[in-house]
Amino acid sequence: MALVLSQDETMLVDSARGLLERDAPLTAFRALRNSGEPLAWDRSLYGKLAENGLVAPNVAESDGGMGLGASAAGLILEQAGHVLAAAPLLSAALSARLIAGAASESERADLLGPIVSGERVIAPALDEAARHDPAQLETKGEKVGDGWALTGAKTAVIDGFGADGFVVSAMADGAPALFLVEKGASGLSAERFAAVDSRNYAKLTLSGTPATRLGQGDAGAAIASGLDLGRALLAAELLGMADEAFARTVSYLKERRQFDRVIGSFQALQHRAARMYAQLDIARGVVLKALRAIDEGSEDATWLASLAKGTMTRLARDVMMEAMQMHGGIGMTDDFDVGLFVKRAQSAGELLGDDHFHTERLAAGKWGL
Repeated sequence: MALVLSQDETMLVDSARGLLERDAPLTAFRALRNSGEPLAWDRSLYGKLAENGLVAPNVAESDGGMGLGASAAGLILEQAGHVLAAAPLLSAALSARLIAGAASESERADLLGPIVSGERVIAPALDEAARHDPAQLETKGEKVGDGWALTGAKTAVIDGFGADGFVVSAMADGAPALFLVEKGASGLSAERFAAVDSRNYAKLTLSGTPATRLGQGDAGAAIASGLDLGRALLAAELLGMADEAFARTVSYLKERRQFDRVIGSFQALQHRAARMYAQLDIARGVVLKALRAIDEGSEDATWLASLAKGTMTRLARDVMMEAMQMHGGIGMTDDFDVGLFVKRAQSAGELLGDDHFHTERLAAGKWGL
């Protein structure tokens, strides 16, 4: 399993980084956050990302996608992490994986193309507990005539506020199932979920809400596969954030003067920076290995996804703490960009399981939901 980027992947990274730095710089996110607009992402930017093949590149060519796999999606999310791009890239890749794993051929044809083209934002609604616990699945799907109705609640739905539809997990016929719920469906309430990173999470309440069941069998494997992908992609985004925060910190160490010397010349700070550099380099291999394993259908993909997510959650937290401390008082202020990375790392670390969740999962060796 190669842990270096291919020429095509390097070109993809350069393309994604160039577009995001040009059209979605950190200043754009800050301006959008401060504007008071309830939807904290730009649909025109999302359209540009889709035009350049950067939305859900993991969708197979047979389903209307690029067929570039999880590795490509992860590399794009890593670049998004550098600029804190608020575009719904994670939800697109994760929802596409859920649909591809559970839906029929005709359903995939109807749903996946519009996701890849950026025409529709479909948000994954999987969590129900205050903290990530995929085993807690109390939402119920009941047959009503020729269709289905859902009753239950979902929390921390990624990109759920402003989404055009939702892929919802529920119990049906005694087994996990996946359903498509359209925005504005009767009995559906989508309330914005306030989080420190100013993203578009939502809480869903479903009260006899009409839904379309994706496929007919047990969707447990599709949900587990989707969670693996989502965790690896979040790990990649956290890697991008941590890498950017580290780079900004090193630049500051080279500029800030104290006692007539740049503070980067102080040995204690050099040691701390060297430790961060080494840990980031190791973590980069862990994340890429997890993404490669998903693409190869390896039996190790599940535990590697947990390892990557747990590792990056903890490391990103450590890097952000070091970044704030080395920037001194200004690192604590909202006017300084480091704080934005700290907030996003906190939320992304909690999504789909924090380091404690994944440490326990790895220790137990239980790879189901």
